[in-house]
Amino acid sequence: MKSIFFIDLDNTIYFTKPNEAQLMGELYQFLEKQDLGISNEAFALAKQDMLRTPFQKVAKKYGFSEEAMPAVLAYLQNREVTQPLKPADDYPCIKNLKGRKFIVTAGFTKQQNSKVKMLGIAADFDSVYVVDVSVSNKKEAFQQLIDKHKLNKADILIIGDDAESEIKFGLELGIDTFLLDPENLHPDAPSTFRGINLSSLPAAAGQ
Repeated sequence: MKSIFFIDLDNTIYFTKPNEAQLMGELYQFLEKQDLGISNEAFALAKQDMLRTPFQKVAKKYGFSEEAMPAVLAYLQNREVTQPLKPADDYPCIKNLKGRKFIVTAGFTKQQNSKVKMLGIAADFDSVYVVDVSVSNKKEAFQQLIDKHKLNKADILIIGDDAESEIKFGLELGIDTFLLDPENLHPDAPSTFRGINLSSLPAAAGQ
């Protein structure tokens, strides 16, 4: 039975698309006023990617202007989500897991912590670990948590939607993973367990 859980936030505990207005409305307005050096079509695509991918990776992918980035990053580092967010319908499958639960999420610290607050779920977790993808990744974060709390990898299950981040890094560390893939975006990605929703998560955890 698993008793330690490293859990992604965005598109795992809650889904960004149904909460897009609360999450992204002010950010989109801010970015529209910046000279990002990209076309309107590229900006439209970038906005959709921002719902699933850390901002720095999106900026690099679409070639946002380097001149614009200091002001944009300063804005994001101080930004907080201030409107209530709705957890996923099957969030109880996570909440009811028996054991220690850690949120491990990539992004800006103040922003990610404000999401947890607006979801009203802080009390369900031991702690929230925010990874700055410009200097680190989730593999390093997982190892730091293991070392800090003296955890046994055999007791851990990593839960998330990103096959190229938490799932990939978990497997590289020899940790079991649960890939949440409701849209079947990663049909060939390796994972110990997988599901289109979280209904099979308790069984995967042996609970």
